[in-house]
Amino acid sequence: MKLFGVDLGGGRRARSEPSDLVRLLERNAKLRDVFEHEPELRARLATLQRWQSQRLLRSHADLRANPRYRAAVDFFFEELYGGGDPRGRDRDLQRVHRVMEALLPAQALQSLMLAIELEILSQDLDADVARELAPGAITVEKYAEAYRRAGRRRDRERQIALLDTIGSYLDQVVRKPIIRGLVRMSRSPAHAAGFGALQEFLERGLDAFEAMHGAGEFLDTLRERETLAMERIYAGSNDPFDFDVVRAKDRSA
Repeated sequence: MKLFGVDLGGGRRARSEPSDLVRLLERNAKLRDVFEHEPELRARLATLQRWQSQRLLRSHADLRANPRYRAAVDFFFEELYGGGDPRGRDRDLQRVHRVMEALLPAQALQSLMLAIELEILSQDLDADVARELAPGAITVEKYAEAYRRAGRRRDRERQIALLDTIGSYLDQVVRKPIIRGLVRMSRSPAHAAGFGALQEFLERGLDAFEAMHGAGEFLDTLRERETLAMERIYAGSNDPFDFDVVRAKDRSA
């Protein structure tokens, strides 16, 4: 359904046809089952994800130091990718996805589906890196070597593209007051219908992007830095994030 040219969602779907959202959730559940049956891999994965979260915050510390971008950095690296536990959100989706598909504006729903796709892809890529990691504490050099051994460059490019696309969708939503208002209006129905955790996740993302008053510079910076780091890793660099350069500058300061 459209109102003033805005797609509000709410279209009917044959009940026998599984939605894209359902298929994503099924893939996510299968991936989690793998981790449940491989406790050693699960532990290595958790350690790796904690390390990566700290790496991301270090690589983008200047963005987080800027009040304009702080909430967006936290949302990207703690909510979208941060080793947190999204199972409550996923349970909401599995239980009431049809109600949610009817209530949420299409742009907001698309943002959520992309976020789930990113979560699945990131977990899968991280599992491959965790399998390749040398024993002992994780270092940048060990991480870069495991990253290269895992391969999957196209998936890495897709991972960065998803971050950029999710950010662009959220930026579009906050620029359209009618959609932003509809998301707010769905707060009480969402909790009543059983997808409160999902609604809160979406609103945190929208709040973060609304505070930026334009996300173009933030998204461009994030995409360019992460793409450069990826290219350096595949080119054989053992300091793809320039941490050694930063340490040298700190010592000379």
